[in-house]
Amino acid sequence: MFKMSQTKREQVVSHLRYLRLELREMHLGIQEDGFFPEPGELRGILAQMEALLELLEGAPKAKPASDLV
Repeated sequence: MFKMSQTKREQVVSHLRYLRLELREMHLGIQEDGFFPEPGELRGILAQMEALLELLEGAPKAKPASDLV
């Protein structure tokens, strides 16, 4: 089983709650207004998910060349 320090666990939970709220707001905007989020908003969510994954894995990964453009 994967063990995680209490501090890291709290960071992960906090991050997941924030991401869930952001995604819920985007979903409601799509349902109510029919407007899709800006590409930058989606990129921001993806970047936050990457940061969460790095936190869980314990070491930052090098960005692929395609992300640097």
